[in-house]
Amino acid sequence: MKKIGILLVLLSVVWVYAVTFINPYGPTIFAVAGLLDKQVKTDMALETKFWKTMDEATAYIVAKKVNFAALPVVFGANLYTQGVDVRLVGVYSWRLFYLVTTPDFDYKNIQSLKGEKIYTAQGRGQTADVVLRYLLTANGLEPDKDVTFAYAQPQEIVALFNSGKVKIAAVPEPFVTMMLSKGKIVMDLQDEWNKATGTKYGIPITGIFVTGKLQDYARTVKLFQQSFMASLSWSYANVDKAVDITSKQLGIPANVLKVSLDRSYYQYITAADCKSEVLKYFKKLNEMYPEGLPKIPDDNFFFEVK
Repeated sequence: MKKIGILLVLLSVVWVYAVTFINPYGPTIFAVAGLLDKQVKTDMALETKFWKTMDEATAYIVAKKVNFAALPVVFGANLYTQGVDVRLVGVYSWRLFYLVTTPDFDYKNIQSLKGEKIYTAQGRGQTADVVLRYLLTANGLEPDKDVTFAYAQPQEIVALFNSGKVKIAAVPEPFVTMMLSKGKIVMDLQDEWNKATGTKYGIPITGIFVTGKLQDYARTVKLFQQSFMASLSWSYANVDKAVDITSKQLGIPANVLKVSLDRSYYQYITAADCKSEVLKYFKKLNEMYPEGLPKIPDDNFFFEVK
């Protein structure tokens, strides 16, 4: 009996501390640089994997191969309302996306986009896609009719833009910086969103989600949150080192990544503290562009770490 008790304790320790986390293969690697390079100490046996497409992220989660996931907040909300077992723990990325055009494009306002094609990263349903569709609709333009969309990996969009094959693109930093030698920024998506909706933080772009049965282990969720917050703090306190780590992962020059931070905003805010801001984001999207968010998640979507 004593042996069984000891075994159960050992199993619980493994369960509490051994976790898998998936992160987008992109600029948000900056936030986890300290964890990746073991510059930030954590009591967790943490394995980090990267996803490149939302289909890949979904496959990881549905197959129950991960415990925590960094996902676009709207994408995570849509997974939740479709019955996928994910809950929002916190939001940490609030400013990343910009609309870039060729220098000769005569942009006056959103109406200038009528009849144009916009390239944006990854696929339909990610942040820039749903926000642009909302802004177009709010300004009397019909997405996919008045303005069409094309999707590709951000590195591919940069190459197409810089070779003159793409005229307009909505991408996150640091890819914006990589396009400015051949283009110009005509829209800060976060500012346009704030003006259209009256919000203050920007756009709740990327969040940390807990998946599956781990939701029942509050101590583990709290420990992961603390580790993530410590990593983000370390990155801002050690920008050059964090940028170098991110550069090695992405193959993007460190100087480009460092410049791009001036147009990026990372601040971890718990789901409990940013719930009203996120719900406002959801309600505005659902009201004006229900195809992007057909259903608003209920309160259980927001995981409160205690």
